[in-house]
Amino acid sequence: MHELPVTQSALNLALRYAEQENAARVTDLYLKIGALSSIVDDSVQFYWDIISRGTIAEGATLHFERVPMRMVCFDCGQSYTPEPGTLTCPHCGGEHVQVAGGDEFRLESIGIERKETAPDEVSGGGPLPHGEGEA
Repeated sequence: MHELPVTQSALNLALRYAEQENAARVTDLYLKIGALSSIVDDSVQFYWDIISRGTIAEGATLHFERVPMRMVCFDCGQSYTPEPGTLTCPHCGGEHVQVAGGDEFRLESIGIERKETAPDEVSGGGPLPHGEGEA
C-alpha cells in the first residue's frame, strides 16, 4: 500500500513541471528505484493508471530503473555491491560496513509535449518521499 503515496507524489511533481513548462501532456516518467526501497513496479503502475485518469499525465509511460544496493566499508573505504547473502567487504573482508545506496525512490526526469512544440524532456524531478515503514 505504500506505493500509493509515492505514486501520488510523482503525479504531483509531473503535473507541476508540466504546468511550468506549458505542456499539453506528460508522455513519460523516468523513475529510479533502489533495490532496498521495497517499491513494487507493478503496484506503482497500477496506482498510476488510476490516479492519473483525467489529467494531462494519463497514459504516460513509466520507465523503471532499478538501482542495486551499494555498501561502503569503514575498514578500507571501498564502495561495492555486495554478493547475495553477505555484506562483507570483498576487498578486505571487513564487516564494518554501511548502506551507501539502493534505498532511493526518485523521479529522475519527465517527458512532455509542449503546447507549441515537439516532445521535450525536463530533468530534475527530485526525490519522492518514502512512505511509512519503507527502507
